[in-house]
Amino acid sequence: MKLIKISIFFFLVLALSSCAENKKIVYDKDSGRFILTEKKRKEEIFFFHSSHGFALIYDQDLYKEGVINKKLDLRKDIDKRINDTKVIVLHSFLKKGTPVKIINPENSKVVETKIHKLANYPKIFNVVISRKTAKNLGLDFNNPYVELFETKKNITFVAKEGVTFDEEKNVAEKIPVDEIKMDDLSKEKMGVKINIAKKNKFILVIADFYYFDSAKNLKNDLIKQTKIRNFLIKKINDNKYRLSVGPFKNFNALKFVYISLNNLGFEDLNIYRE
Repeated sequence: MKLIKISIFFFLVLALSSCAENKKIVYDKDSGRFILTEKKRKEEIFFFHSSHGFALIYDQDLYKEGVINKKLDLRKDIDKRINDTKVIVLHSFLKKGTPVKIINPENSKVVETKIHKLANYPKIFNVVISRKTAKNLGLDFNNPYVELFETKKNITFVAKEGVTFDEEKNVAEKIPVDEIKMDDLSKEKMGVKINIAKKNKFILVIADFYYFDSAKNLKNDLIKQTKIRNFLIKKINDNKYRLSVGPFKNFNALKFVYISLNNLGFEDLNIYRE
């Protein structure tokens, strides 16, 4: 009889364990009984690179002039041919073979590919792409603004890259710090699309601050150092104030300001399209 009771008990334990996918059986010392508890699930955090800015559209002359340190292909004839016929992407730190998605926000066209190779190029550009890639995206060659996302298989979200300061303690040093924010791409946006002709306006984001005064102090300091007047502070929420500069009508208008801020020590500045 005792053996039957023990067998029934373990049968119930196994049954409960199998039907409760997210639960487990543990022994509770206080009550002297086995109880069913929730399993503690490990939360995985994925960090992906993302950036918003202007693409550098590859040309053989850029290599000759030293603007970029890598060719698409060392063989001259093939280098020219694949520039016009192949989707190729080069990046300054994403490794060869890294899957990426490039979006043209103007028309929502997307190119998904892998990084072809590492390359050095001016920091004002967030990626180097072949002419074929630019054509597939339908880019304006004078304002080749793109959004770049590092992607992973079976992941339904990507990261947006921002800039912040760690409690403003590094304001004097002017070194931005990355802040990662996740977007869930599994949610479909519903609504009626209305085609309205928009003029491009580009904003250069400098940093996010916890305190308004911190943003204001840096703004005043930058005005003195650069003679640039169109800095603005936008309240994102009660604890976030964004310092940016703009808007700019096109890439050429933005370029001088970007280089000026870069020379002061601001790196990896993000460019957003309004």
